[in-house]
Amino acid sequence: MSNTYKPANDILPKETEVVVIGGGIAGIFAAYYLAKAGVPVVVCEKGRIAGEQSSRNWGWIRKQGRDPRELPLAIESLRRWADIAPTLPDDIGFHVGGVTYLAETDADLAEHEAWLEHAKQHQLDTRLLSSAETDAMLGQDKRRFKGAMFTPSDARAEPGKAIPAVARAARAEGARILERLAVRTLETEGGRVTGVVTERGTIRCRAVLLAGGAWSRAFLENIGLSLPQLAVKASVQRTAPAPLITESAVGGHKAAIRRRQDGGYTLARSSAATFDIIPAAFTHFLAFLPILREQWRIMTLRFGRPFFDALGQRRWGADQMSPFEQMRVLDPEPDTRLLDDVLASAGDLFPQLRDARAVERWAGMIDVTPDEIPVMGPVPGREGLFVSTGYSGHGFGIGAGAGLVMAEMLRGHEPSIDISAFRMERFKEKGGVWRPKAPLPV
Repeated sequence: MSNTYKPANDILPKETEVVVIGGGIAGIFAAYYLAKAGVPVVVCEKGRIAGEQSSRNWGWIRKQGRDPRELPLAIESLRRWADIAPTLPDDIGFHVGGVTYLAETDADLAEHEAWLEHAKQHQLDTRLLSSAETDAMLGQDKRRFKGAMFTPSDARAEPGKAIPAVARAARAEGARILERLAVRTLETEGGRVTGVVTERGTIRCRAVLLAGGAWSRAFLENIGLSLPQLAVKASVQRTAPAPLITESAVGGHKAAIRRRQDGGYTLARSSAATFDIIPAAFTHFLAFLPILREQWRIMTLRFGRPFFDALGQRRWGADQMSPFEQMRVLDPEPDTRLLDDVLASAGDLFPQLRDARAVERWAGMIDVTPDEIPVMGPVPGREGLFVSTGYSGHGFGIGAGAGLVMAEMLRGHEPSIDISAFRMERFKEKGGVWRPKAPLPV
């Protein structure tokens, strides 16, 4: 992942209707739909478009296995991806090949069968495969799998191509997209947002959408708001071209694969992440305790430089350099030991990959909430401020639908999809949290 940028040459606009903070999938799709509706919008990206997790994810666009509260958004998002992909200036590798979760144990099979109830409620084409059908899909005859869950209508795309292409489409519709331009803070009058203060000056506006991914918590903390969102590091790799196994993305416990446009595979492991202990981790420790208890065997906890760096807890003023200028792109080192093991596991699960060679490895920082679903909607007590963050590794798949819904809300319309479960206020309320019993691929 490159850390080089082209300087922003665009003249800073004095005013607009909506400012979007963040040039990842959530911000870019919101800007795209705003621009299509004729709303003047400016995107401020501190580094480069899709420079962080939006280009570093697996590229799965799935409905299968979603938290039931995310399913309507996932369904709409896939529909939007399918509509927009043919209109984009570049081939983003969008392909409907399905998503498959392998069942390596009877417990896996039971869990998949239980999720079928959600599929039936939404009339999805998800079905269970027998052991023989699973082998046939994978080109095997070992009967090592109990079966699988398969959703043929799920899809994939190339993240590194997709979001920049949508950004270019948004520009063509009239959106202003400014790279290497950090927003330091907000301007307000009488409790209402009236503008943003960037490193190059102020932009007056009617509304602001904070879509800063892993940076959203720090931005909100600086203006006195608390958001229980932390960041975990996930490592991924791609291989050189290898034999075709299946057009479906496939997830197993030790390795998940996705066929790439170039004939190689994206390989990773679900929920195998590194969690750096930073000051905010102590602030929100109790909220995240259920996740840590569930996933401590597969999540690495550590103290390190991130405790003190830009994601740490500090304050700055409108006239001071912000953390967003100090670190334009989060570009963490991948976990090579983990990826070595993933590569070996992939070769064990899929014999066609036994000789596969990794040609690139990278890591990204995933913005995670305590209940592993996003935060979307207006920010209480800050009229004109909206947030779209905390996608917990699901952003690429549901980002198109999320962008549509946020654009509707920013235009003052009722959202076409019920996102009440994603409101920011939920963290102050009591209630249960739905979470799958075993980690699922993103």
